Amino acid sequence: MTSRVDIAPKKKRRNWTPFILLLPAFILVGGIIIYPIFNAVYTSFFYYNMTDFKNIHFVGLQNYIDVWKDEAFLASLGNTVKWVVITVIFQFVLGLLLAMLLNRTFHGRGLVRSICFIPWVTPSVVIALIWSWIYNGNFGILNVILRKLGLITENIAWLSNAKVVLYSEIVTMVWQGLPFFTIMILASFQTVPDALYEAADVEGATEWKKFCCITWPHILPTVVTTMLLRVIWVFNNVDVLYLMSGGGPGYSSMTLSLNAYIKAQKSLNFGYGSTIAVYGTIIILVFMSIYIRVTDKMKGED
Repeated sequence: MTSRVDIAPKKKRRNWTPFILLLPAFILVGGIIIYPIFNAVYTSFFYYNMTDFKNIHFVGLQNYIDVWKDEAFLASLGNTVKWVVITVIFQFVLGLLLAMLLNRTFHGRGLVRSICFIPWVTPSVVIALIWSWIYNGNFGILNVILRKLGLITENIAWLSNAKVVLYSEIVTMVWQGLPFFTIMILASFQTVPDALYEAADVEGATEWKKFCCITWPHILPTVVTTMLLRVIWVFNNVDVLYLMSGGGPGYSSMTLSLNAYIKAQKSLNFGYGSTIAVYGTIIILVFMSIYIRVTDKMKGED
């Protein structure tokens, strides 16, 4: 008679080493990203003005109601749409054209590629100062060139004119972000197999047909990701706008991000500034949700 011995499976011990190694990163992310987000939402429910520190108190949704009566907030909404849409579209179109040019073989291509990326590695503060000098109403080089060409008869105060200040700053932002689109699209061009173009040439396809049927489907995922990143970055940009015009004259170049910064950091009204920041976050999250759904549908159709 044989005896049966049941051997219980050994309990597998959890390996905590990966979690311990990642802990510093989690603490860092929580401290500089997650905590400020929750703190901003919390502060938005308070009257929290540092110039009236003794009177800080809970106001509920009052800040969220009051912003819709604020002329600066309403103006910044429209300016933000113009600022983001025009900037990103021009960056994409010009970046695509420049990437197609740099993808061709010509003498000195490496040098031209390096020069094109200079705006992207230049600090925003330096860019704002350079373009402020270019736009200067008294001695700016732009006015000099336009007068030499006979396009204007007197100097234009580009950063003091409410009708053109935002568009002048959009040109600056397009110039700064153009290399990012260029390098991303140029990199995606390198992934398109040459055999596809050779087969298209055999079939007698035109350049436009090759772009639509071969190039575009291959670079579309890169374009989708790059445009989403640029929308977020342009939306959140403060330094260029603040240094060039400070949101003025009036509210003609005020955006949501700049408005939130000025209310919180300059006026020290943290409750009201946090409310504007929360609205901005909601807007960008809604846009991202719609954008991802639409682009996923486009990829599915392809």
